[in-house]
Parts: sequence; structure tokens; C-alpha cells
Amino acid sequence: MTSIRIGIAAAAIVTIVVYALGSGYWVSSDSGWYRSLNQPAWQPPDWIFGLIWPYNFIMLGIVSVVIARNAALPSAFIWLGFLILSVIAALAWSYLFYVPHLLPQAAIALVVTAVLTIPIMVITFQTQLSYGWLLLPYQLWLITAASLSIGYALKN
Repeated sequence: MTSIRIGIAAAAIVTIVVYALGSGYWVSSDSGWYRSLNQPAWQPPDWIFGLIWPYNFIMLGIVSVVIARNAALPSAFIWLGFLILSVIAALAWSYLFYVPHLLPQAAIALVVTAVLTIPIMVITFQTQLSYGWLLLPYQLWLITAASLSIGYALKN
């Protein structure tokens, strides 16, 4: 792998680590408040979150390396750019939801996250079809999480 490709992979991995740590920091900040909210009817059990997020972060890390190694350089840079933007939006959701409790704004941030992930999915499928399928649960989870966030905003 060339130094440019190594840099793309490293930047993506750092972004994913920041994503995991940043979202975990704010999510765990006020569980009493979260438990007091009226939940949407389609809220999954808590253990689902414990399964899906580690899977998502691991797959994002693996796919980052695959994209850095195999995608055309312009596509790899675009993939990285959308990853960074989607992580910024996702971290904005974590902060907005759990710190100032701005539920409508948080829901918008998560919808933006899901939309920003579409180019990531497209480039991954174009570069390595099987890895695109490995990221599909992440995209579906973001859509589910966005719908939950909208549900929380409407019910609270």
C-alpha cells in the first residue's frame, strides 16, 4: 500500500475511534434522563445496542482498510470525506440528544448522518461488493436510529 493509501486508512480508523469514544461518552452521560423518556413503540431491547454498535465499528474499520487499498484514489478520498462528515453528524446527534436534550435537532442530525452514509455505501459496493453487504447493517441501523430519534422527539 502506498503512503497515501496508508494515510487514508489511518485517517478513517482514527475517525472511527473518535466516533466510538465520542458517542459512548455522551450516551453514558445521563441514563436517568433517558430512562424517563416516553419510548417509541418500536424501541428495540437494550441488548440489541450492545450487539450492533461493536459490529458496526468493527465493520467500518475493516471496510476502511479495504477502501484505502482497493478503491480508486478519488473514490477513496470521497469515501473518507463522507465518513468524516457522517461521524460529525452522528456525534452532533449524541451531544444534542444527551447533553442539552434538544430532541428535534438531534433527530435532524441523525437523519443527516443516514443520508451522508449513502455515498459510503455506494462506493463500498462499487469497490468490493461483499464488503458493501457487511456495511448494510450499519446503514439499516442508522435508518432505525433516525426513526427512533424522530419518535423520541415527537413523544417527548
